[in-house]
Amino acid sequence: MTSASELITVEEFFTPPTRSHARISPDGTKVAYLAPWRDRLNVFVRDVDSDWSTPDDGAHARRVTADSRRSIESFFWTADGRYLLFQQDADGDENWHLHRVDPARPEEPAVDLTPFEGVRVTDAHLAPNRPGTAFVQMNKRRPDLIDLFELDLATGELTTVAENPGDVIHWLSTPDRVLAITMAEGGDHVLWEWTAAARRLIARFPGTEMVYAVVPMVLTADGNGLWIGSTRGSDRTRLVRLDLDTGEQIDVDSHPVFDLDTPRPEVDPRYPSSLILHPSTGELLGVRYLGARQTIHALDPHFAAVLPRLAELSDGDLGHVSCDATAQRWIVDFTHDRDPGVTWFYDHATGETRRLFRPFPHLDPARLAPVTPITLTTRDGLDLPCHLTLPVGLEPRDLPTVVLLHGGPWYRDSWNYDPEVQLLANRGYAVLQVDFRGSTGYGKAHTRAAIGQFAGRMHDDVIDALDWSIAQGHTDPDRVAIYGSSYGGYAAMVGAAFTPDRFAAAVSYTGMSDLTDLVRSVVPVARRAIENNYLRYIGDPDDPGQEADMLARSPISRVEDITAPMLLIHGANDVRVARRHSDRMVEALRARGIEVEYLLNEHEGHWFINSDSRIELYRTLEHFLARHLGGRSQTGRPAVASRAASGGGQDARDGR
Repeated sequence: MTSASELITVEEFFTPPTRSHARISPDGTKVAYLAPWRDRLNVFVRDVDSDWSTPDDGAHARRVTADSRRSIESFFWTADGRYLLFQQDADGDENWHLHRVDPARPEEPAVDLTPFEGVRVTDAHLAPNRPGTAFVQMNKRRPDLIDLFELDLATGELTTVAENPGDVIHWLSTPDRVLAITMAEGGDHVLWEWTAAARRLIARFPGTEMVYAVVPMVLTADGNGLWIGSTRGSDRTRLVRLDLDTGEQIDVDSHPVFDLDTPRPEVDPRYPSSLILHPSTGELLGVRYLGARQTIHALDPHFAAVLPRLAELSDGDLGHVSCDATAQRWIVDFTHDRDPGVTWFYDHATGETRRLFRPFPHLDPARLAPVTPITLTTRDGLDLPCHLTLPVGLEPRDLPTVVLLHGGPWYRDSWNYDPEVQLLANRGYAVLQVDFRGSTGYGKAHTRAAIGQFAGRMHDDVIDALDWSIAQGHTDPDRVAIYGSSYGGYAAMVGAAFTPDRFAAAVSYTGMSDLTDLVRSVVPVARRAIENNYLRYIGDPDDPGQEADMLARSPISRVEDITAPMLLIHGANDVRVARRHSDRMVEALRARGIEVEYLLNEHEGHWFINSDSRIELYRTLEHFLARHLGGRSQTGRPAVASRAASGGGQDARDGR
């Protein structure tokens, strides 16, 4: 084939899904899901046995939330099915509040159960045997300390369960006991049983074994143990049961090659947890491992019988799973590179299966590009997992190419549908995603290899992958852009500044330009948790020697070496990477006369959530890349891009 596939509009890729994130109620009669209302995703409920070909109007479905400001991303049922709970922030400020809606009274507005300005709910846990309450962690008393509360879901009454004396970074709780995790000198995490009078040591976990925390870490259904991910004595993460009375850790399950699918789901709720739990009882049903594709091990006899029936429904990987209290009626969706989130109903008692919906019915999978996992070898001999996506209908030779880098960097790519990847492939670009050292999910040695290697061997990995694609004939070396968000935005600026001869254009989306500023500006509530990630991998700016090294690895210190045109994108309310990281780069580049375009959105944070923001972003991106790499774009140029480029970073949506 030599002709490109039909152009798919940005709107088709980035308008909200018609339905998504379906979850069955504990009694098995209703399904809650997300659907658009006033261009924002809201929660709807309908009968599981209804005709799903009918519209989501009042005659067939009940809308139970009414958020016209910001899309809701996820929600969950209480164990008794009385309420639906969801978390929401304001314009990306990440001060999450816990909200409640009553599906039996859809006309009533959602209730903010934590209506405290500037306060962030960091965790909300439902105990199966206390359906009327939730254990909530938040920094209500002090901005830098997380306390534990029990919240009455009906009245909103808060009862303090435990106050943080200053060293607790996370709590776990049952009706019978409270557990605390503290950070020790050197980054070790210490697990304690907590009482008002004393604390009892249960276990200590070496900080060198983790990036964020011990994950997953979930209470067993009987409350006497924890399911945890462990790399103790091995490179791969396996499942272990920790006894809360004795501290003994017993191996439960493992995979010979793959890690438990963690920690990505813990930091990105779009992905299902590595632990498949019964939503009503908390019993462990199965575990997920992820390599090039997913493998699930069933750990419950009933789920072992259900799992093959679910797997038959799709050639994708089993995604989010929910069941009723009897574990007979199931709602599941599937991960797929071209047909994402297809959602099915399965009744194990009768064998009935029904496809309920496709989230993106307007997208034909045949028009989308396959995503291919590959493994390369770096210049120093490490395995380098990557994903290559080639445009449909074009000869895969001498293509303009976008090197697309994930955030974190403690994160990973995988075989799945990414509208960003598909947009780029549809525009005629080869898309090369690189799981450079520091990425998680490929063993702790692969992650640890990034210590001290920001703008060093981490970037060498990117160049090695690009050289492979050029050697394969896929990539035209004169038409390559480097692009990413968060850490990936930093890596894109590193590409432009440290290897300027390799890239014709660079795009940073909420990327950090100054590593010292990044570490110094961590929000108070997260400062105790950076010992094993920022400080170990990047450096401590309070140490003069490390500060100098961090600055040397920061793009802001190498602006004079940048020659390629750049596009910078930022949310004004970003609390992870402050907008000044982009502001400073834009100012410095313009002072040198380098072509730079700046899209600043006053209504978003670290990630753009609302569909109008995303459409604006990707229209700007496609036109920028078309100008500098020669790919396709929709007719016309978005006015927002020209205003942002000439306005010194002013938001182009003033007055809305």
